[in-house]
Amino acid sequence: MEFSQDDVDRLLLSEHNRKTAEQNYAKNPLDADEALLIDPTKHYTLWCLGNANTSCAFLASASDAKVYFDKAVEYFQKALEVDPENGLYQQSLQIALKGPELHMEIQKQGLGLGQMSQGGSSASSKEQVSKKKRSNDFKYYDILGWVILAAGIVAWVGMAKSHVPPSPPS
Repeated sequence: MEFSQDDVDRLLLSEHNRKTAEQNYAKNPLDADEALLIDPTKHYTLWCLGNANTSCAFLASASDAKVYFDKAVEYFQKALEVDPENGLYQQSLQIALKGPELHMEIQKQGLGLGQMSQGGSSASSKEQVSKKKRSNDFKYYDILGWVILAAGIVAWVGMAKSHVPPSPPS
């Protein structure tokens, strides 16, 4: 197999990019924005970051959730600017916009993570909390299960769309 000069140039550029990414990862392995530094118009990366922030928001306290939802909205809006016809991105943006209300409703229903682990001081209040916790555990895990299932399906569909097989040679 013979390589052209363009192939060699691409190989050298790829190796340079790999080494740069490796050095950046060594400096800060938790830097999720590196992909956006490489290509700020990568709509799938923007969507993934928005989705991660939405998930973090639902697991956060009421005061921290707003920050996560705001970041998620920002990422989803950027993804929509790059790919405005993508229904998944539009749907994700709508969920992130409604997120604070949903989070507040979850907290109001007593399904928040912090509220489930609290107990009373007397035996009777512990018994009441225990019964309430058992009742809420089913609801909490039921809701969490549906959220995880939806996120998995959305990620699977997104990856399936981004990995379309090449057309056969004619």
